[in-house]
Amino acid sequence: MILKNNTAQQATGFKLTAKKLNFLSAVCSLLLIALLFPSCYSFKDVSIAPDIKTVKVNYIENKARLVNPQLSQKLTDKVRQKIVGQTRLSQTNSDEADYDLSGYISDYSVSTSGISTGSDGRGQASINRLNVTVHLIFKNRKDETKNFETDLTRNIDFPATQSLAQAESGITDELVKNLADEIFNRIFSNW
Repeated sequence: MILKNNTAQQATGFKLTAKKLNFLSAVCSLLLIALLFPSCYSFKDVSIAPDIKTVKVNYIENKARLVNPQLSQKLTDKVRQKIVGQTRLSQTNSDEADYDLSGYISDYSVSTSGISTGSDGRGQASINRLNVTVHLIFKNRKDETKNFETDLTRNIDFPATQSLAQAESGITDELVKNLADEIFNRIFSNW
């Protein structure tokens, strides 16, 4: 009987150990996947048709009612850097480029995003939201069926205690990065 009891304990202990091993194996697998695929938006190996060699990124004008004087140049530069840095395409100023990218900032506005109750019991803005929309025009000279125009919008919240000018100094770089990523993804992804 003692032998049976020890065998039963060992068998039970083994089952628990097997469950633990399965759990640890699953956790390790998930961690490995997370390390290998850190972002759904990573396009380091962009698939581009072999006959596509050049891209022209035109200056992205600011046609919004409210203008951030740095935004157009920073956004244009960031999009150019991202395309040249993450694809095999060469930047050109030729009107014969295989891909032609142009567009303009159509909206740059602030709205209230959060309201809190003030000491007088009345509601007041606690969070403001900067809304930026870029109208993107993409031309594929090798396959005109892939031409498109679309609006891409990004929003960034900032404390209502800051003026727009104060907030811009801290959020413009993040805004530019997010818009450039979205433009890049819209051009080079098939979804």
